[in-house]
Parts: sequence; C-alpha cells; structure tokens
Amino acid sequence: MTKRNLVAPALALALVLLASGVQAQSLSSGTIGGVAKDESGAVLPGVTVEAASPALIEKVRTAVTDGSGQYSVTNLPPGNYTVTFSVSGFNTVRREAVEVSAGFTVNLNAELKVGAIEETIR
Repeated sequence: MTKRNLVAPALALALVLLASGVQAQSLSSGTIGGVAKDESGAVLPGVTVEAASPALIEKVRTAVTDGSGQYSVTNLPPGNYTVTFSVSGFNTVRREAVEVSAGFTVNLNAELKVGAIEETIR
C-alpha cells in the first residue's frame, strides 16, 4: 500500500477514536444545572454559581446565570458537591452534599432572598 492509501483509513480510525473518547467523557461526568430566582419568583441573571468538591482537580468550578436565570456546570466528575449561589444585594444560598453521578444532570434550583441593603454616601 502507498502512503496515500493509508491516510484515509488512519484518518477514519482517528475520528472513531476521538468520537468514542468524547462520548466516554460525557458518560463519565455529570452536570448540575437549574434556575436562580428571587422570593417573588422572578429570574435572577448574573448569579455566580460555584460547585466545589474534592473530586475536582481545581476544587471549584464556576458558572453564571444567563438572562433567563439559568446556569449549567458541566463535565463534573462523580462525587459530592457544595453548590453556592451569590449575587450582590441577596443573601448567599449554599447547598451541601449534592450528589453528582456520571451521565446525569442534577436539577438544582435556588431561591435567593433580598439581603441587607447597604448604601455608601460620599
């Protein structure tokens, strides 16, 4: 066989291996996602969501809610997580022992209550 005849099968094999690796990664990791709202039920954009776990090499993975209050923390290794929701003007919400399993999405919504209003006068 010539080099030219070997390129196509090698490329096809590389694509198959890459696709199976991506599929295996998504099946071996989980996701935490949901919506952040205030007490009245209005969605809260801009909420910082931190998922912390010893299962993470970086120890904490962060996401921010979008314009519809939704967030998603993806590619999480299986394990227990502490999830913290915080945004200025609201009390922080903390959820302990959130169990993430491979291949599944944990639906975790949060309701944040208005915190102490602070004012700086200059």
